[in-house]
Amino acid sequence: MKPINVGLLGIGTVGGGTFTVLQRNAEEIARRAGRPIRITVVADKNLELANKVTQGACRVTDDAFSVVSDPEVDIIVELIGGYGVARELVLKAIASGKHVVTANKALLATHGNEIFKAAQDKGVMVAFEAAVAGGIPIIKAVREGLAANRIEWIAGIINGTTNFILSEMRDKGLSFDAVLKEAQRLGYAEADPTFDIEGVDAAHKITILSALAFGTPMQFERAHIEGISKLDAKDIKYAEQLGYRIKLLGITRRTPDGIELRVHPTLVPSKRLIANVEGAMNAVLVQGDAVGATLYYGKGAGAEPTASAVIADLVDVTRLHTADPQNRVPHMAFQPNQLVALPVLPMEEVQTCYYLRLRVEDEPGVLADITRVLADEKISIDAMIQKEPGEGEYEADLVLLTHLTREKRVNSAIAKLEKLLVVKGKVARIRMEELGK
Repeated sequence: MKPINVGLLGIGTVGGGTFTVLQRNAEEIARRAGRPIRITVVADKNLELANKVTQGACRVTDDAFSVVSDPEVDIIVELIGGYGVARELVLKAIASGKHVVTANKALLATHGNEIFKAAQDKGVMVAFEAAVAGGIPIIKAVREGLAANRIEWIAGIINGTTNFILSEMRDKGLSFDAVLKEAQRLGYAEADPTFDIEGVDAAHKITILSALAFGTPMQFERAHIEGISKLDAKDIKYAEQLGYRIKLLGITRRTPDGIELRVHPTLVPSKRLIANVEGAMNAVLVQGDAVGATLYYGKGAGAEPTASAVIADLVDVTRLHTADPQNRVPHMAFQPNQLVALPVLPMEEVQTCYYLRLRVEDEPGVLADITRVLADEKISIDAMIQKEPGEGEYEADLVLLTHLTREKRVNSAIAKLEKLLVVKGKVARIRMEELGK
């Protein structure tokens, strides 16, 4: 049977891994796909690198636009990244009648609505398993494997850099800055780690999962995003003493009033499996009404783990290459005319539990003042620890865990607490999730 010809755009870490795995496992992949899948052309600005990786096995060019318009190419694999030229290339490939496989979560979270509509109108597929959680097949699980379920919520550790940093801070008691430098030295963090440590990368990914889970358009601009750069090592220590671990989670939840879409550091009970995901690993917990909780764990990045997902998409597209477009799995899990623009809740309307740490004067009546403020905002306390002041000190840390309450009540309480004379400095606030029924 005639091979499927692939044009690969970008042969960096993931592109190189894709080329290598596809070459190494060519026979096995062809048996699965029903025909050979071969990369016939690679486009990359770094021609020296491209030639080094491909070793003359295919044509190499520095003109990506020539590849997307090449009539001999059936599928475009976009591994360039970013929002700019990648968007132009993907849209041109679709306009040329080519299927697209991409690992570009930023592109899909911000321009996915436009891209999927263009693909639907043209009758081609856009596959994106590698865009979320690297080698973990979470897109297929949510879109197909859990199709019988009304999905209630998803919570995921979907950025390996931040999970590595938090694991090291907990294990070694080091500061955020010290661990970040180590992560950069080991290659877990970029020279400019902003997208990772400030939660933007995780927000791109949870935006995609949210749209798939609830049948909505992409709504990245409405996501609440907080990173880990301001996290204090003492909060990780205190959380541990209370039976929790802190993880940067992407969370999306269906509520009667709309969808929660948020990324932030989160206290998770230590007994939960997801709380014990360490290092640069990823994990996604999905709660469905029929199946209950399902957990997906594995490597969220790296050359060959991500290549595994890219090639799985190539196999899927190859199998359905000639299928009637109306009978393919919809890009966003739901039929295009069945997407619903459910509102995303403003963060102040979200309800959860909270960890609050206050630096207070060590004197009688302090706790009464604090509990009075919380009572005024109808916030009840679930647990509390008070640390003894150090020798010669007259201030101590007070840590409170609250019952379920609304974010706007906590915001108001924190503003009032910080005005009390007995409270010194800012109140540290971290949200909590039980992640269980």
